Amino acid sequence: MPDSSQPLPRIGDHTLPNRVILAPMAGVTDRPFRQLCRQLGAGLVVGEMVTSDPSLWHTRKSRLRMDHRGEPGPRSVQIAGGDAAMLASAARINADQGAEIIDINMGCPAKKVCNKAAGSALLRDEALVADILTAVVAAVDVPVTLKIRTGWCADSNNALRVARLAEEAGIQALAVHGRHRQQRYSGHAEYDTIAAIKAAVTIPVFANGDIASPEKAAAVLDYTGADAVMIGRGAQGYPWIFRETDHYLRHGEHLAPPDAIERADVLRNHLEALHDFYGDYMGVRIARKHVGWYLAGDARIAEAPRRELKGRFNRLASPAEQYRFIDDLFGHARSSTTASDEPGETAKGIRAA
Repeated sequence: MPDSSQPLPRIGDHTLPNRVILAPMAGVTDRPFRQLCRQLGAGLVVGEMVTSDPSLWHTRKSRLRMDHRGEPGPRSVQIAGGDAAMLASAARINADQGAEIIDINMGCPAKKVCNKAAGSALLRDEALVADILTAVVAAVDVPVTLKIRTGWCADSNNALRVARLAEEAGIQALAVHGRHRQQRYSGHAEYDTIAAIKAAVTIPVFANGDIASPEKAAAVLDYTGADAVMIGRGAQGYPWIFRETDHYLRHGEHLAPPDAIERADVLRNHLEALHDFYGDYMGVRIARKHVGWYLAGDARIAEAPRRELKGRFNRLASPAEQYRFIDDLFGHARSSTTASDEPGETAKGIRAA
């Protein structure tokens, strides 16, 4: 287990309440999901990647990604691009609009991002990396953080050099995904590079990649010496991972998983937040992927019923229909739980929905 006597990580003047962070994910970490994960124990949440090109900020997608209204601090906004001056300007504008932490994306493996010499493609040009970091840090008064991968490919593992450049430029914290860009999300994350970086720099280091359980989080922190874990895909469909991981890291014991009533409440509230944030038309469609993840993350539901439930939900076209689906789904679960304390009854109730 991590040493509980070690101070919690700090980003500038912000001391995080725990060692469990929501990773930025395009198309996932919108305001409703960030708020949910924070409520369920995330010590820091990072917004979706926002382009540094202001000519694209008029789009609805960009406007929504830059919407942090009502969120508690510290509000962390991630920017992406390949031009130092443009990134510096974007950082300044976001800080003026209320961002309390600016995060620079040098980790995204998506082809459409890398083709624009942004995201993890920047790792191929260390001189440009240094220029960008220096320009962004100088442009704002708020702390600047950086997210990277281990390198562009297996033959160019240069994350340690980039980490040193980051510290020299004044970056306040560094998140490292334990894969190179060409892996995307295939194979397994490696943590040797993260451990080497932690040993070489004094700024906080956050370990990212394949962390989907409290035990894995503890093991990665032990192995790397990192200051915190950053969880991405492990939170899709199971935002409770944050409070469960925090509890395990503090106490060395497992927190009980959410019961059916809490699952129903959280999922319904999440859908309501999506409908409110995006409007009924887009909210209904965006809800489909989240409900698919929730169903996939519920071990009580067998594979065949899960596919049937997901298909049924994806055919629903209105918020009211989606709410009825959730109420029916977990209404059966509550009835079964009330009727019997036998293991498996809750799952049986869900499958009957």
